[in-house]
Amino acid sequence: MRFLLVDRILELEPGHMAVAEKSLPATEELFLDHFPGFPVVPGVLLIEMMGQTAAKALNAQRLSRGQAMLGEVRSARFRHWVKPDEVIRLSATIERNQDDFAIAKCQAEVAGRKVGSAELLFVFMPPEQLAPEYRDAVLEDYLLQQGGHHES
Repeated sequence: MRFLLVDRILELEPGHMAVAEKSLPATEELFLDHFPGFPVVPGVLLIEMMGQTAAKALNAQRLSRGQAMLGEVRSARFRHWVKPDEVIRLSATIERNQDDFAIAKCQAEVAGRKVGSAELLFVFMPPEQLAPEYRDAVLEDYLLQQGGHHES
């Protein structure tokens, strides 16, 4: 499994909010063990999906502070099981956005029903510490479709 846990961005306001979608196919190997006979998306992956959604809102600002990285899960709640092949709608609202950290309130829904939520704290990795070939294809593609600029 790759840890690219946002399939597409639906809405984005740089530095303020993002809405995205993700679906994990039933063929993902993780469902063999989580759980046999009752496959569900692990809660930790729901947190990561919400975190990646929030990071896209932060990274879309293109600030010199660098790449948003999850620094702390302040709270997380899971309300309902998420089954394979279900489309998960992820939303993130940036509550605080400072030079050295940011805080996001996030939510995951399936078919209009809240399945999870989290408050996440982000720190920033300076650009020179990223691999030179690093590229967030989902964010870049969305920005290009919206007429935004593209940085390689």
